[in-house]
Amino acid sequence: MTAALGLFDLAVLGGYLALVLGVSIAIARRQKTGEDYFLAGRGFGGFTLALSILANQASAVSLVGAPAFVALREGGGLRWLQYELALPLAMLVLIALVLPALRQSPGASIYGYVERRFGVGTRRALAAAFVLSRGMSLGVILYASALVVRQALGWELSTALLVVGLASVAYTSLGGLAADVWSDVLQLALLWGGTAAAAAWLLFTRGDALLAAVPAERQAALVLGSTGLGDGASFALWPMLFGGLFLYASYYGCDQSQAQRLLAARSDADARQALVWNGLLRFPLVLTYCGFGLLLAGLLRLEPGFAAAMEGRPADALVPLFMATYLPEGLRGLLLAAILAAAMSSIDSALNSLAAVTLEDVAGKPPAEQGVWLGRLTALGWGVFAVGSAFAFARSGAGVLEGINQIGSALGGPVLAVFLLGALAPHVDGRAAIAGLVTGLLGNLALARFAPGVSWLWWNPAGCLLAMAVALAVSRARLVQPAWPRLGREAAWLGAAFVLLLAVLLALPRA
Repeated sequence: MTAALGLFDLAVLGGYLALVLGVSIAIARRQKTGEDYFLAGRGFGGFTLALSILANQASAVSLVGAPAFVALREGGGLRWLQYELALPLAMLVLIALVLPALRQSPGASIYGYVERRFGVGTRRALAAAFVLSRGMSLGVILYASALVVRQALGWELSTALLVVGLASVAYTSLGGLAADVWSDVLQLALLWGGTAAAAAWLLFTRGDALLAAVPAERQAALVLGSTGLGDGASFALWPMLFGGLFLYASYYGCDQSQAQRLLAARSDADARQALVWNGLLRFPLVLTYCGFGLLLAGLLRLEPGFAAAMEGRPADALVPLFMATYLPEGLRGLLLAAILAAAMSSIDSALNSLAAVTLEDVAGKPPAEQGVWLGRLTALGWGVFAVGSAFAFARSGAGVLEGINQIGSALGGPVLAVFLLGALAPHVDGRAAIAGLVTGLLGNLALARFAPGVSWLWWNPAGCLLAMAVALAVSRARLVQPAWPRLGREAAWLGAAFVLLLAVLLALPRA
């Protein structure tokens, strides 16, 4: 039996939505050009951008899917934390090799650099890859959010998808990048605080009995005995470390939805600072919602009725069911608002970046020639598409956490290869770069079709290295040593973060 939302729940939820909409309206009034809408005057500091990027990463996919992975999924548990080892290393690679070139982009699209280096054909190919991967993953995020709303309010899934989708699109298409960034800061505080508050309430009300009930196998973090190369083990150290390194480098530096924020930094130093802060803060956030999942695993053993209620439901229904069944009024509304905040923080960046790529890379209109309303209407159009793809994903039955990462893994490595070739292979031309991009993608599709025992995490390095090898062979070129920027402070902080993360994982049980 689930509890309906009370007046206090509705007040919390309504207050959050009103505040976000108010921020968006206030900022929208000051926007005059497409450059205002998509780049916010290039005036953001590094720490603010880091919080925005962090909020984008903590989507509803994470807040719903990660606790479900930790508590319920076969081969799950805290081993998801191994993925985070790759993040500081990926940030260092981006600062050293990709960011200097990225900051040369003249407009709001990061693919402007690609055109200057490889030509317009390569730019359009990468823009098409981004539109495909980000447009589809946006539907996954909407689907995860609708699961929560359906469980909390007792709606049909189709109704929840429409309400969540249309409400999010209405807000995100209004205020542009500046509204996205500032609302992300608010949403990060809410989603992190809401998750921590729900976990603290659960621990406070169940005490030591809850901790004792957590299954030992769910506490294991490091998995050293599997490679993911033919054994079907995706969630082991080596595929998560090396696959995560390539995936994170591609996502943060070569994906418009994230890298557009780096173009909006007021200086190169602020852009570097944004990546460093993200490398430092992401692990505590991930640890929060994975710890929440660990407590839910204990609750499933401690409360037979809760376990019985989960029978026949998908794993991703765990958090919504807990929220609706156990949390008291007020806290229930806070967690619902937190998950909606997580969804909206990811939706806003996706819509804004898809609109930027559509207008600048597809239509060929730089931001200075775009009207604000043109940007808003383009974002609105992508929002309608996202709702449609969310309906399609809802019928597929795939887990949301794995689904969104698999979408990125097929294209992420080959796209990263093009940017790395730009920095490391000055004699590779556009023809060779496109040949490498296509070959890398086809190689990943071949792995998916003919080598199902190979973890999808290996698609990232495989696609990248194959794409680079083909491009070098076609151009008969070789890699050169880049002009390394000074990385003393950044390398020290990110290296320390890697060592600390490794120490935490070593302190936890091993599978």
